[in-house]
Amino acid sequence: MDFHSPKDMKRPRTQCRSIKLFVLCHGLLQFSQLLYSSYFKSIITTIERRYGLSSYSSGTISSLHEISNSLLIVFVSYFGNRVHRPRVIGIGGLMMSVSAMLLTLPHFVSQSYNYDSVLHNRHDICYLQENSTNTESCGHDESRRLTDSNNLWLLMASAQLLFGLGSVPIQPFGISYIDDFAGPGNSPLYIAILFALSVFGPAIGYLLGSVMLRIYVDVDTLGLGGEQGLRPGDPRWVGAWWIGLLITAGTLFLTSIPYFFFPRSMPSEDNVIGDETDVSDDFKKPDVSLIDFLKMFPRMFVHLLLSPLFLMLVLAQCCFSSVIAGLATFLNKFLQLQYSTSAAYSSLLVGALNLPAVAVGMLVGGIIMKKVGLSLKAIPRFSVVMLTMSTLLCIPLFFMGCPTQNVSEVYPIQKGPNDSLPKCYSSCSCPKSAFNPVCGSNGIEYVSPCHAGCTNFTKDSNNTHRVQLYTNCSCISGQGKARPGPCPNSCPHLLLPAMLIISLASLVACLTHNPMYMMVLRIVPSEEKSFAIGIQFLLMRVLAWLPAPALFGKAIDTSCIWWKEVCGKKFNCGYYDNNILRNSYLGLQVGYKVMGVVLLAMLGWKVQRTQEYSLEKRPEPLL
Repeated sequence: MDFHSPKDMKRPRTQCRSIKLFVLCHGLLQFSQLLYSSYFKSIITTIERRYGLSSYSSGTISSLHEISNSLLIVFVSYFGNRVHRPRVIGIGGLMMSVSAMLLTLPHFVSQSYNYDSVLHNRHDICYLQENSTNTESCGHDESRRLTDSNNLWLLMASAQLLFGLGSVPIQPFGISYIDDFAGPGNSPLYIAILFALSVFGPAIGYLLGSVMLRIYVDVDTLGLGGEQGLRPGDPRWVGAWWIGLLITAGTLFLTSIPYFFFPRSMPSEDNVIGDETDVSDDFKKPDVSLIDFLKMFPRMFVHLLLSPLFLMLVLAQCCFSSVIAGLATFLNKFLQLQYSTSAAYSSLLVGALNLPAVAVGMLVGGIIMKKVGLSLKAIPRFSVVMLTMSTLLCIPLFFMGCPTQNVSEVYPIQKGPNDSLPKCYSSCSCPKSAFNPVCGSNGIEYVSPCHAGCTNFTKDSNNTHRVQLYTNCSCISGQGKARPGPCPNSCPHLLLPAMLIISLASLVACLTHNPMYMMVLRIVPSEEKSFAIGIQFLLMRVLAWLPAPALFGKAIDTSCIWWKEVCGKKFNCGYYDNNILRNSYLGLQVGYKVMGVVLLAMLGWKVQRTQEYSLEKRPEPLL
């Protein structure tokens, strides 16, 4: 029989006191967090197109949450179990949910998406006028587009900073809570289950992006039929990026609620019989005050950085994290521009091929570490070999692409005395901001039907919202016709082979993920491990995850050869030089990998020298 004291009978049973249930809840919350992060990266280029941002701006926005996270992560090592960890995690999850909601506000406070089209009366076709000038009008709609772009910065920056604030306690408090109250042999298993649950978040995030980007952005006002004049592959198409953010906000909210029902402490699994008071002694007042901790922090920080093994290893990890950040943020855009695919299909490929390859690489790397038992000297050598192979696999990608299609007055760029001559569309009053690519019957692409000198068009007999053909085009020799949409490049068949190579290179590189993290724990004294891990994550955020997306965005912007303009101000890029784009984007990745390999080689040499020196100093045994 089970006897209960009157005190036990009166105690409310509202708290969840199962560590297994906590593992499940925390896995779902981390899944939701990664679902949001990956989804946001899958739609960042769509937001860039919708609001006229440069790649540098969109890359900066995507990494802003790292600022608030980096500033506050230092305090996590101080507060530890001095706070009600489940409750703090729940509050952090709710803050992330609110930030995801804030990110949708630009859609609701902005004007409807307007794109250049002859069917919208936007003077996108040639209206012959004598003595016309190419003056740029700046009406109400154009001014509103600039205002919307500025408002987007304010709202998204605020939302990203709030998300970074909410994400601070999630992983450190969750893992430490599991480690404190799981059985001695169960903690590694529970943490493995935790990451196994959360690893599906990024893949599903990109797949969700693929689904949402097939829906037209203004579906809430136009209905599910969307804008029938555009197709998802059109360069003017913008998908319903905001719907997925509402979904991720909902999942973050639902997975945050259970944390408010977990106790501050619970009996350990090896001591399931007991009262909450049995473990209350673990939560005494701290011996070190917050002020003293902040005073100690710089000295501890500098002492750790003066360790050459730790510094070289973390700098190498920063190099490879920068590569991952560049891939996660702009791989979608790279595939779209190089191989003429849609944003939805490129997100599908990333979610279905690249991210599973990353997960498999991390898993196999952990198995190798456990079965083979790589030594401190073997880990750098193993990592150098694997990462060199990954770098070599990227070399063919430099040759797997095509130059930009021939675009009149854009590419190839022609400058000479002919530039001063009257152009074939000089009497058409073409606005400078026009962007509605058409492909002429001569195989040359034009920025808009107006720039091709087209004075007439026919509608599609099956869809009156869509133009079938532009005619009477004075700039196009021969038939003088043009069809809507850009001219196709000759590289779509290389899309899948390139994606397979990128995924294979990612898999090989991720084999080193677990060994390098384990090496951090081996090269610092046991009493400094927790602090070293905290500093490791801090440096990786500050040196890799924060600057890398903006740096890759800047590299992409350098390949832009034609910028859209609104009211005389530079908007987002309309055309890129594909050769420069491919070489700069891939070259930056290879450069980071080479730096990382060099650092690991130096680390391996330093480890060997340190061990040889230790052997030399070891006293000889007495006979």
